[in-house]
Amino acid sequence: MSRVSLPHDAKAGPTKPEVRAVLASKLALTGSDHFAEVGSCTGAVTITAARRAGRVTALERKGNRLDVTRKNLAANDVDADIELREAEAPEGLPDDADALFLGGSRNYEAILDHAVETGVDRIVMNVSRLEVAGAATEAFRERDILEEVVQFQVSHGYELAGATSFDSENPVYMLVGSASEDVAADGGSPTETEATDGGQR
Repeated sequence: MSRVSLPHDAKAGPTKPEVRAVLASKLALTGSDHFAEVGSCTGAVTITAARRAGRVTALERKGNRLDVTRKNLAANDVDADIELREAEAPEGLPDDADALFLGGSRNYEAILDHAVETGVDRIVMNVSRLEVAGAATEAFRERDILEEVVQFQVSHGYELAGATSFDSENPVYMLVGSASEDVAADGGSPTETEATDGGQR
């Protein structure tokens, strides 16, 4: 994965590099994809996605954070069709997105409804709070779009008394789903056996 330079601070931590790597794998973006993002903030995910997708539409409801996104995009070598919108989701979302990322939980149920209505093929939502993760998982299930929930935690080593110890980041809950008609035609959610065999790894 190419490095992402974030010289400008949005006073809200960017999505960590390790989380972006997993996110990129789940989104599986290609040059023909239109990627939509809710909550661009520092632009870390925007940049990562723009290096893979043909088109990017990034929403940020706070103008100052959108300015940070714009500045960080300029600081990186990104050659893509990118539209930044100062807008609230779901109202500002495009109707033709192939992949959608929710970087937070604000209005997520209405956003998921929009994803279902427009048939978004790949949907990923990151959550850092356990209670919200549980509620969001149920929201995905209620709409028959849940494919998997991944929980992971990253630790970084540091030197301590001539040896190596670790500082751990807060856990991340990543909900992955699809609202495409192809998935619905195949029967939607995995069977109980598939869910048991294909759980968290």
